[in-house]
Amino acid sequence: MVEVYGLGGLIALALSIWAIVSIVSSGVSTGAKVLWVLFVLVLPIIGFIVWLLAGPRGSPRSV
Repeated sequence: MVEVYGLGGLIALALSIWAIVSIVSSGVSTGAKVLWVLFVLVLPIIGFIVWLLAGPRGSPRSV
């Protein structure tokens, strides 16, 4: 059973890293980026789900 928890933690870590990279590369303001990253770091599973549903979209920055 320990292996299942370890695998779940690894998946949660990978999803959190993916979310943070997507947040940082999005075109939203710096303040919004900081808040989203903190939210994903403090509440990894819930933060990822909320970011996935309502977070800043990964649209590239306009020049």
